[in-house]
Amino acid sequence: MRIGEVAALVGITPRTVRHYHHLGLFPEPDRLPNGYRDYGLRHAVVLARIRRLTELGLGLAEVRDVLADDAGRELVEVLEELDLDLARQRAELDRRRERLGELITRAREGTLPAEGPVSPELAGLLAALPPTGSPMAAKDRDHLALLDTVLAPEDRGPMYEALRPMAGEGLELYEALDELADADPDDPRVAPLGDALAARLPDTLIALIGDAPMVDGGAFGQAFLADFTPAQAAVVRRMLTALDTRRAELAAGPEAGPGGAAGDHEEGT
Repeated sequence: MRIGEVAALVGITPRTVRHYHHLGLFPEPDRLPNGYRDYGLRHAVVLARIRRLTELGLGLAEVRDVLADDAGRELVEVLEELDLDLARQRAELDRRRERLGELITRAREGTLPAEGPVSPELAGLLAALPPTGSPMAAKDRDHLALLDTVLAPEDRGPMYEALRPMAGEGLELYEALDELADADPDDPRVAPLGDALAARLPDTLIALIGDAPMVDGGAFGQAFLADFTPAQAAVVRRMLTALDTRRAELAAGPEAGPGGAAGDHEEGT
């Protein structure tokens, strides 16, 4: 049989057969004097087995392992592993469907936020935010939705609980940031606004952020600042600098005092 004939017999394409040859999964047959491959019934049997195994969900590397063991003992092990993997996939699909059902219900009730789908924890926080037409407030909600994606599920609850006390406050700060949209970075309003924003964040939130410097945030930090106009970015940078200082003071503890470590104030120094 030619390659097209054996492929048609098994129900695959000649391109697939060539791919199996290329991977070393399916040895090439002898060639006829005219150079064409000469496939026999045994080749069709092997190709049919490859097709059945791949339809079960085995990867080609796993199929190669199965074919290398003619006794079929490894086949049992691989199939058992596949069964466990399919069970895990089914459990994950059930979990996703359950989550999707919750979102559908909330969408029908009109309680799904515009940023959705988001986690239930963030949805609760967004629902507590007062309505406003502030462009900066809308940007803040977008940033929260991005944070919701990158946060580990176990970290969402503590993070949003730390943010919740600020949910009903700060509209005037959003408006102040909006007013800086076309301002210069050295505008005299920048520094006081950055300090005011930093003062709004509770110590519990600062503790959850971690040890990485907030001002030098690498590529993500640069992209984050680039999402603001120059004056607004200057406000955010001022806020992050103030938070870095405050976090260092919190880490040093109350005994350090405003002047540095406690050892600096010992008698005799």
